[in-house]
Amino acid sequence: MLLVVCAWQPVSALSSEEAAKTPLQQSLSELAVRARPGVLGITVLDLDTGAQVHINANRAYPMMSVFKAPVAATVLSQVDAGQLSLDQKVTLTRADVVGGSAVPSIGAHFHGERMTFTVNELLFATISESDNTAADALVRLVGGPKVVTAFLRAHGMDGMRVDLDEAGVDRIFQGVARGGQMPANETAQEALARRRRGYRDYLSDPRNRTTPDAAAKFLKQLWNGQLLSAASTRHLLQLMEGQTIPHRLRAGVPEDVRLADKCGTSVSFEGETAAYNDMGILTWPNGHTVVVAAFLTAARADKAELDALYADIARRVVGTVGQH
Repeated sequence: MLLVVCAWQPVSALSSEEAAKTPLQQSLSELAVRARPGVLGITVLDLDTGAQVHINANRAYPMMSVFKAPVAATVLSQVDAGQLSLDQKVTLTRADVVGGSAVPSIGAHFHGERMTFTVNELLFATISESDNTAADALVRLVGGPKVVTAFLRAHGMDGMRVDLDEAGVDRIFQGVARGGQMPANETAQEALARRRRGYRDYLSDPRNRTTPDAAAKFLKQLWNGQLLSAASTRHLLQLMEGQTIPHRLRAGVPEDVRLADKCGTSVSFEGETAAYNDMGILTWPNGHTVVVAAFLTAARADKAELDALYADIARRVVGTVGQH
């Protein structure tokens, strides 16, 4: 199946007015309207033709677990450099356990006061299972969030930044990120006020954010082998293909199209979800490849509606590619 550039053309060949009239641009713009009052940002890049679509793509969105993909890439870059090895052992203590995972996590199965894992096991847990404990262990292993951001900057990704691990993000949501501790004996009203403060703080915090354009650039460079060795590139893509939960873009992808993706999800509070994201690489049986990066913030819809929105993003991208 060949994609011939017709209505969906490389943006460089179109005026901004003409680009807004392309079928995919119009179709995805409709989904951005549907997502209101949340803000939906989408970047689509056809790596074969150079065709591009951008919806609210220049602003920065909170990443949540999407940040685990650049963390894993940083780990694998250090493996490529001989600074780490996949078989290297990492010991975690019970104090290192962080709550939250898309599937039963390391924390849920932690026994005793110490457990030891290989770097490769932590990578699998971080990407395929979106495990927070494993992700924070890898952030510490590479030298902290600044090292991850430096890796991104070295590859020209100025619109993506990693400043915090999962524990740091959780402290913002808990309303204790300003150097405080969880209050003892607080009333239900005080706890609610603290959580409201934390939620507002997270929405306005510039850290651990990306533009959809930067996320798409990350995926493009990963696919093209510009970030890692061939072996490490394959390894990360396989881990991303193994992320089958949450079922977000994947729900709109046909069985014969491969998807390597990484989702990110925040808590919902008082009917609003701060972050509901997915970025992935779609590959057709003939090798045709399209990158999709979609980020939604401050959404006021339930999980079923949000999942349906992401499935529709994938269907509309796939449908456009399939028409040409």
